[in-house]
Amino acid sequence: MSRAAASTTAVWSRRDAPQEGDVGDARVGKSWGKADVVASVAPAPHLPHPHGDLDAAPAETLIAAACSVLPRSSIQLDKRARSIRRLVEHLSAFPGATWQERWEASGWESSSTPLASLNPSPTASWTMTSGFSWLVALRVLVPSLRVLRRNAVSDFARIFLASQRDDDLAVLVTAIESAPVSATMRNKALTELACMLAVQAIPASDITPAGIMHFGVALREVSTAENKHGRKLAGALIWQVLFDAGKFPEGTPVTMKVATVGGRKSVTEMVDTYGIANTAVRQLLIDYVTHRSALGMDYGTVSNLVRALTRNFWCVVERVNPDQRDLDLDEVTYDAWRADVDTVETPDGRRPRQSIWDLLIAVRALYLDVQSWAVEDPGRWGPWVARCPIPPIASRGYSAGRRRLAERIADRTRTRQPMLDLLVDHVRVDRDRLSALLAAAESVSEPEFKVGGVSYVRIVGSRSANAGKYPQKGPRARRGAAIEPAPDAAPMRVRRAEGGPVIDVQADEARAFWTWAIIEVLRLTGIRHEELLELSHLSVRQYRRPNGEVVALLVVTPSKSDRERVIPMSPELLHVIAQIIHRHTERLRTIPLVRRWDPYERQHSEPLPFLFQHSVGQVRGVMSPTLTARLIRRACEEVAVGHPEFDGLSFTPHDFRRLFATDLVNNGLPIHIGAALLGHANLQTTRGYVAVFDEDVVRHDQLHLARRRQLRPKDEYRDATNAEWQEFEEHFDKRKVELGACGRPYGTPCAHEHACVRCPMLHVEPQMVDRLDDIETDLIARQQRAESEGWRGEIEGIEVTLDHLRTKRERARRLGSIGPVALPMPVVRTSPQG
Repeated sequence: MSRAAASTTAVWSRRDAPQEGDVGDARVGKSWGKADVVASVAPAPHLPHPHGDLDAAPAETLIAAACSVLPRSSIQLDKRARSIRRLVEHLSAFPGATWQERWEASGWESSSTPLASLNPSPTASWTMTSGFSWLVALRVLVPSLRVLRRNAVSDFARIFLASQRDDDLAVLVTAIESAPVSATMRNKALTELACMLAVQAIPASDITPAGIMHFGVALREVSTAENKHGRKLAGALIWQVLFDAGKFPEGTPVTMKVATVGGRKSVTEMVDTYGIANTAVRQLLIDYVTHRSALGMDYGTVSNLVRALTRNFWCVVERVNPDQRDLDLDEVTYDAWRADVDTVETPDGRRPRQSIWDLLIAVRALYLDVQSWAVEDPGRWGPWVARCPIPPIASRGYSAGRRRLAERIADRTRTRQPMLDLLVDHVRVDRDRLSALLAAAESVSEPEFKVGGVSYVRIVGSRSANAGKYPQKGPRARRGAAIEPAPDAAPMRVRRAEGGPVIDVQADEARAFWTWAIIEVLRLTGIRHEELLELSHLSVRQYRRPNGEVVALLVVTPSKSDRERVIPMSPELLHVIAQIIHRHTERLRTIPLVRRWDPYERQHSEPLPFLFQHSVGQVRGVMSPTLTARLIRRACEEVAVGHPEFDGLSFTPHDFRRLFATDLVNNGLPIHIGAALLGHANLQTTRGYVAVFDEDVVRHDQLHLARRRQLRPKDEYRDATNAEWQEFEEHFDKRKVELGACGRPYGTPCAHEHACVRCPMLHVEPQMVDRLDDIETDLIARQQRAESEGWRGEIEGIEVTLDHLRTKRERARRLGSIGPVALPMPVVRTSPQG
């Protein structure tokens, strides 16, 4: 079977959702929900006999078969023979026709005492545990998993795998040994494989997904408190190798993660998660969400809609009014529901719900949609038509709430912008420091060495020798397991010569590198958190311009807006991407093809050479959103140690996107270009990302004036000639008149034929008020003469002149009465405590 045929959980595109009518059909069963969970069922025993039928063979035959495997020195072979002979002699004392029957009759399966209790003094050259391990490897005994883990020797996996003579098993072992994970994880997977085949009494060809799940559950149950596997099941690497080889039936989940927790859930499974008591309303909500999802909702939106209508609406209604049977809520029930959902429970008490508007809109849409659909399909939706209990006035504060949210986000961006350089410098210095420390620790042979003027001592001891054998505990162990060093790197631990904590150089260097890479790519591209993790080697492209210049491009796969976009890479960004690719290819020769688990869409991608990948236990996968956020948060905490202004301040991956958008637009890039780089379909969305600073207003105004000047003819900006400059100076000289100054602009003639008293461009100096009085006296005398002579046209002109004169005189007197005004700068007052 081909790999593509086996990958059933990735058949749909990442933004597809269940279509109308999917509930209960075959499509849901193959790609959604509980059908992805593999039951824990042990395979039917089919015990192979790689060395012939040895079930009742004498001791010498068993010894000969064991000594034909892994030939060693005569001393080691003699010890192996003695161990097998002593165990056979011990089992011969119990009844049974075969060694397996005698083993079961011996009582060791139910005994709490290990076989090592029968071992002779330490000087003897044989052990019961060694003989037991060889009989299990020869397929003579089939013990339980509990007994095998307690009594097998430490190299049981090597003994067992070498004894099988199974071609299918040899291929499987080769695939596991070449997996791009750490040597510790590969050895662990081989041990699990040997134990699974031994206790299930099957050959490699009989391994099934259900059998691996059964072994994982059994191993977790028998694990001791000191060696507990936690919530993860064993066999993940075995599962992955067999799936990639096409050995599993069609429809098998891609990974054990999906087989354990399930992939996408159907609408019915989502609704049933919250346990609605009213079966009729339950079916209504299932039908409604299924109908809505047919309009093109992605899986995350469908899940949020189900959560709003079931957990936050109807389940609360049933709690406040158990007798409610339909959607027609009375005022008492509605008020009780609002009182419950307006706040949410927190460890510090109840606080107002920030997303109350989204909930009200979803519930109101339910009522209005049912009313609308009832017109087209009254038989299906008509019985549920009811008055919407949420009045339109209830959403009156929606716009104000959105504005307050935008203000809080803009303030968050303004607070973090000046701190970005501190964070970037810290992660760069931390990466360089740990990289130099690792290089020095690997290159020197002396136990003590110096890096950057600091003396370090290499730690050599049991902790280093047993690295990977015993799991670490605590938060540091979780961080170290999340970002791993090279697959085959030996443990490298150092300590400062003057003392201090032990430094796991490889784990810390890997953490510092990936923290630097994550922050740099986020701030230089402005891509979303999800898009960062989806970057692969295939995302790096090049474009050759007609002039021969090669431009590096970064292709961002569709995510939230389902729009693919291309980002031209700056030299700085290209350097970061090249460092990531070099790190993978230097250690693994090529970037492995891995599948990315999308926690929001609950599905795996096709195998791709993702850039932000690492070993997740026994399998290799893409970093999770939680891990990347935790790395950024830890870097912020480290910066705060040396910079008190950073105390309590943290960055999220989306903060870098808002800072990127703000930097683009505030530096003059047209907003529609910024929207294209950010992948926004609406310019208003981009405007919401941009935080405006006070100095930006002045700078934008100056840039606007500069652009306007560029639109004017170029000859207007040539160097002025002497004649033009003389004319320019004469213009200002000619503006000086008897009463003050003329305000006409340069290059314009006098439009009022020097009728200055009437001209609105005349600015009278306050000291010329007396001169205006003289002019007024003269005008009055002329007016009297014109009246006596009957010059009506002259009289009208003198009256207009007198009106303008008196207006200008009043303005000049008002200006003359105004003295100097002091404008003191504001003073920042400190609090009494400060």
